Amino acid sequence: MAAKAFVEDIMGKVTARNPGEPEFHQAVKEVAESVAPVIAKHPELAKAKIMDRIIEPERQLMFRVPWVDDKGEVQVNRGFRVEFNSAIGPYKGGLRFHPSVYLGIIKFLGFEQIFKNALTTTPIGGGKGGSDFDPKGKSDMEVMRFCQSFMSELFRHIGEDTDVPAGDIGVGGREIGFMFGQYKKLTNKFTGVLTGKGIGWGGSLVRTEATGYGLVYYVTRMLEARGKSWKGLNVVISGSGNVAIYATEKCQQLGANVIALSDSGGYIVDEKGIKLDTVKRIKEVERGRIKEYVNAHKGASFHAGCEGIWTVPCDVALPSATQNEIDGKSAAILVKNGCVAVGEGANMPSTPEAVDVFLDGGVSFGPAKAANAGGVATSALEMSQNSMRLDWTFEEVDARLKQIMNAVYDQCTAASEEFSKAGNLVAGANIAGFMKVAKAMMAQGIV
Repeated sequence: MAAKAFVEDIMGKVTARNPGEPEFHQAVKEVAESVAPVIAKHPELAKAKIMDRIIEPERQLMFRVPWVDDKGEVQVNRGFRVEFNSAIGPYKGGLRFHPSVYLGIIKFLGFEQIFKNALTTTPIGGGKGGSDFDPKGKSDMEVMRFCQSFMSELFRHIGEDTDVPAGDIGVGGREIGFMFGQYKKLTNKFTGVLTGKGIGWGGSLVRTEATGYGLVYYVTRMLEARGKSWKGLNVVISGSGNVAIYATEKCQQLGANVIALSDSGGYIVDEKGIKLDTVKRIKEVERGRIKEYVNAHKGASFHAGCEGIWTVPCDVALPSATQNEIDGKSAAILVKNGCVAVGEGANMPSTPEAVDVFLDGGVSFGPAKAANAGGVATSALEMSQNSMRLDWTFEEVDARLKQIMNAVYDQCTAASEEFSKAGNLVAGANIAGFMKVAKAMMAQGIV
């Protein structure tokens, strides 16, 4: 009853103070439900109002971003940066450029980032940012002008020891380059203020592959706990961006058969195994659509609409597209078709109903804040290299990434067992991340 009252109290405050932000509410509720037994065991955390303080960002920024398109017309977008929690290090989290971006999405992502970053074992806090600008269909010059205008405001709020943004949906190497150039011009400093930079000017090897590789390393431990390996398993992965592409690459290296990928237009199925070189050409070089894959591989099929990808029978599912892409119905189909493990490559791609279906159905479930922590972990490694003015080899960074993902899994497992939730990695991830941040906040006083 105490746990239920705690969750209801927190959610009452969150919904009253943050109306119209369902994604943020969903993320907070999941964490509150997981950490309720922690609060009951540690009344000093309740007295210090640790949860009340964590759910309130330390700083929220929203600003105008005017820019001029190729027709000479003035366009105006909104920019956001939510600096959520700096208890264990400078704010760290990506920038998302997508029409769906609004304050609630940024707060949801920033809140998740607090615990994800804590799990990485690196000293970084949680933050997130972005804009409702859509880079799709824009020329390089239009993207450059937007990025320069965006950074002309953001630069005054970030720094290598304050807040270190990175990329996210709609923000890749091109956008990071334009923003870094503007930051350098405005501040006259060459620092590690952004991660995801290009190789040769501060970037880290493995950063492109990191989220996908890290996802597979985490799910590897989930499979090992079931006495399984990747060899011979059929895998379905949603999305076809960086996460999906490099999760596919690592799965194939480990002997799995990836049979489906998607984008916003639909999904492809290739029972003989996805030919990754074709996908990389379409997505990374030509910036095309996934349906073009079937032009090169006649045995493959394309299906319009994204939801159907979860009807493809598989042993492992790696949702790596966007939030809430798997609902309860899709989760039930995956379970019925024999899926044994689900690892979240995107941020919160499974609805709460879907998570319940997976856990009740005996599916090993790796939550996003743990399973997709490889990207931000490697961003932290990039920050370390920048600070030391060093470049590590691909093999060295990859080894560190694998070590971090193993540590993330171990923390989740230990926390779930300590609070009598063995096997529930959702609870384990939330509890382990929360405890690290809570201890730091207690040590630093009411600030």
